[in-house]
Amino acid sequence: MKRPDPPHTRSLPMRLAAAAAVAAASLLAACSSIDCPVQNTVYTAYGLYKPGGERDTLRDTLTVLTARRDGTDSVLLNRSLNTTAFELPMSYTAPADTLVFRIDAESGRTTTDTVWVEKDNYPHFESVDCNISFFHYITRVRWTHNAIDSVVVNKQHVDYDASTEHFHLYLKARP
Repeated sequence: MKRPDPPHTRSLPMRLAAAAAVAAASLLAACSSIDCPVQNTVYTAYGLYKPGGERDTLRDTLTVLTARRDGTDSVLLNRSLNTTAFELPMSYTAPADTLVFRIDAESGRTTTDTVWVEKDNYPHFESVDCNISFFHYITRVRWTHNAIDSVVVNKQHVDYDASTEHFHLYLKARP
């Protein structure tokens, strides 16, 4: 059985190749980058529909408010006109979000509906370098029936992807 050559007798190109491999491996290990989301708020996407199922455009002014823990309200969508779709943030850890939809018609008539979105919240961890965020799983939706005919959950899992509508809001027929 032949013994391997001692390290000092190996050829120079072999030693250079080994050194280059060690340097490349060290460089790759040192250059890891973490892509933390710039905005870690999770949004739900809403689409407006007519009772027949076709897309609807609300020509009236739509404002959406929510109740905060301190008892005050917070405007989530302010005086939107010609609304077909919109996004709203979800609370981080509350078991349910209460949303107040206020529709102001040109005639001066105001219609208000309340939507309660019940959900399970679970933390989403990307890296120790990133802030924790919360994803949600919608478990139940209830609403009043003044201007909103029905609310259908289209996608229950809520994460950073708001490209698929989570809710379809079917509005009652309007004059």
